[in-house]
Amino acid sequence: MLKRAVQRVLAARQRRGGSGRPARLTAVGTGVAAVAGTLALAGVDRLLFGGLGVLFGLGYLVVCFQLAVRVRYSDLPAAPICGPIAFAAALVLLQPGPAQGITGEVVALAGGLALRAGWLFAGTALAAAIVTARYVAQRRRHRTR
Repeated sequence: MLKRAVQRVLAARQRRGGSGRPARLTAVGTGVAAVAGTLALAGVDRLLFGGLGVLFGLGYLVVCFQLAVRVRYSDLPAAPICGPIAFAAALVLLQPGPAQGITGEVVALAGGLALRAGWLFAGTALAAAIVTARYVAQRRRHRTR
């Protein structure tokens, strides 16, 4: 029964002109998805556990993976760039503890980035590795044609 439903959906997509492949993100869409996903996971982590911890880090890895997999080929560099920007935005907006003035905000951001550098580097490296692999695979396909 489920198989028939999937076949009907795919047939309807083909009638409408859809290819059945998932839609790709543009560079702007990648930035919006990165900020939205990272902020949502940071908010959940802060609500459940009172701070930004392991859930935030794991969520950031998932967001970076999804960005790198879903970005358009022409916008590949956007995936490893948007992730760290979203990470920093989540720290600025949802990091617990009051900061006094602009200097306090900058120091709090630097401290938050230093404390979570492992998650930041892991997610960025994951996105960069996937983007590089996609680029190399596309170039090989193009070269064989």
